[in-house]
Amino acid sequence: MSEQAYQTVAAVDLGSNSFHLILAQLGPGELQMVDRLKEMVRLAGGLRPDRTLDSATQERALACLERFGQRLRELPPERVRAVGTNTLRSARGSEDFLARAELALGHSIEVVSGVEEARLIYLGVAHSMAVAPDDRRLVMDIGGGSTELVIGQGYTPTRMESLYMGCVSLTQAHFPDGKLTTKAFRRAEIAVRQELEPHEQAFRNLGWDEAVGASGTIRAAAKVAEAGGWSEGSLTPEALERMTATMVDLGKVGKLEKLKGLGADRAPVFPGGVAILRATFEALGIERMPTAEGALREGLLHDLVGRIRHEDVRENSVPALARRFHTDEGHAERVAATAVYALEQAAPGWALPTEWAQPYLHWAAQLHEIGLDIAHSSYHKHGAYIVANADLLGFTRQEQELLAALVRSHRRKFSDKAFAGLPARWRVPARRLAVLMRLGVVLHRGRSPEPLPETRLTARGDRLDLAFPEGWLDAHPLTRADLEEEAERLAGDDFTLAFG
Repeated sequence: MSEQAYQTVAAVDLGSNSFHLILAQLGPGELQMVDRLKEMVRLAGGLRPDRTLDSATQERALACLERFGQRLRELPPERVRAVGTNTLRSARGSEDFLARAELALGHSIEVVSGVEEARLIYLGVAHSMAVAPDDRRLVMDIGGGSTELVIGQGYTPTRMESLYMGCVSLTQAHFPDGKLTTKAFRRAEIAVRQELEPHEQAFRNLGWDEAVGASGTIRAAAKVAEAGGWSEGSLTPEALERMTATMVDLGKVGKLEKLKGLGADRAPVFPGGVAILRATFEALGIERMPTAEGALREGLLHDLVGRIRHEDVRENSVPALARRFHTDEGHAERVAATAVYALEQAAPGWALPTEWAQPYLHWAAQLHEIGLDIAHSSYHKHGAYIVANADLLGFTRQEQELLAALVRSHRRKFSDKAFAGLPARWRVPARRLAVLMRLGVVLHRGRSPEPLPETRLTARGDRLDLAFPEGWLDAHPLTRADLEEEAERLAGDDFTLAFG
């Protein structure tokens, strides 16, 4: 096959318990998995009380990523997706670690929200099983630091929750001395029920035809249940009860290697995982749970393939959020078109990668007025908060921060502070994209549907030169006044805007 018809794609999952790498061949048909690597890193176990990662865990993670990176060196960036989950979401001061991790891996690493993690897990599970359009499934995934619960129909998730409880964190909290007692399990299960409590009724009301488990903890529990003769191919409440009783009889985490079917690498965090399973089965009334091969990393691959084939869920998420906050769609699209046109002209002088920059500029323009639905005063600040904190499916946390920075900076005082939280490699390009969006907003301040004249824009360093057709500005004095005001604001942040 030709290179166009046959490509290698890869996904890296930096989980709270283990790191995974999968590679697949993408041809005219379906994905074909060709290799898998997995290492127990236990990132969550390295979180100190102040939520920073200890140095030993960082070094262990970086060594793993170096090994993964050897398999990915030849792949272009657009064919690799690497994501971090709960521990990297919650760790303080993780920016330096992420920068070192990206160097080790040789590719950028995104941190996804809990809801986005749940969406990707569901996508991976759905693609690994025979799915009919009417099938309703509850998918459960227990990670090291979080547990995801998703109800979906066919390939589409309809309710997604990411709960702050995982096999590593729960084991550390309720079995800190390694002793396995009935009381310790009951305390752990009550803690899980407290996390589940706000969501139990909603999940029960939605209902499902089948409950499916994903990822290592649930698959490990299913193997233990089968090896013990307590169930065949699925988890049941009875199997989990006997599993717990057997662990209590063993008495210590250090003796769990005697449990048939349980790998030595999984044993230290297994009690917390079983407690999560028992409590969830009880809370939601689950009677049987088979396991699926697909999980987050497979979902990542299918999502990546969608982007390669121009089926990007982000293209639906942004308009949906804009509609939710009743934006003026026509005006937003005019601002977007002008900003993107400016990008095309400014890109050579500013060395802006248009393939990367254009979607974010367009999405930010679509969302720049969503804050008006809250209040006109400081609406750019309200909008930035919404964009940064909304559940925008398909977007990573870094991507939402980029959109929020553009929305925050589209009017009033222009300041670098809005970009301080972005990855270092994005700060300069994002600042320049914000200037281009401001131009789009200023030039459409009158909100007229009439097209603008053809302009010429040149970018050099921190200077923009904007040329209009002769006499046009004289005929539009308000636009000239708006541009003069904008030039003054940009000058306060060392940008020069010249026009005529």
